[in-house]
Amino acid sequence: MFSIDNIPPGHISYQLHIHVSDNIEIRVGALGLCQFPSGHYVYTGSAKRNIGARLRRHLSSKKKLRWHIDYLLDHPLTRISEIFTFSINECTLNQRLEGKAIVSRFGSSDCRNHCGTHLKYLGIETTKAEDLSA
Repeated sequence: MFSIDNIPPGHISYQLHIHVSDNIEIRVGALGLCQFPSGHYVYTGSAKRNIGARLRRHLSSKKKLRWHIDYLLDHPLTRISEIFTFSINECTLNQRLEGKAIVSRFGSSDCRNHCGTHLKYLGIETTKAEDLSA
């Protein structure tokens, strides 16, 4: 599926490309009940230390639901389709990605850069993230 064993040194942020196969409604921690239309999403996160462990956690099906993204990934109609890592700050990366904010404050409760959300809805078509760090 993905190889997260060879992440380049200095990579501190990542994007999870997530496919939601049908419209779903999920209770997401303190955000409450959230609606997610079917389609493709990108979640942008960071791990300044041990990004591989963070990504393995996201890929795991057995984890305590702690962060907003855990609730979405725990739903049976969602799956991670791709993972990309980057050496740039997560907010810069997130702000470069076009998309629609479906759930305000998702993954960005502690964001100081006014991102509004770190989960963007791309619709039915996917957008590759490989060129965002340029």
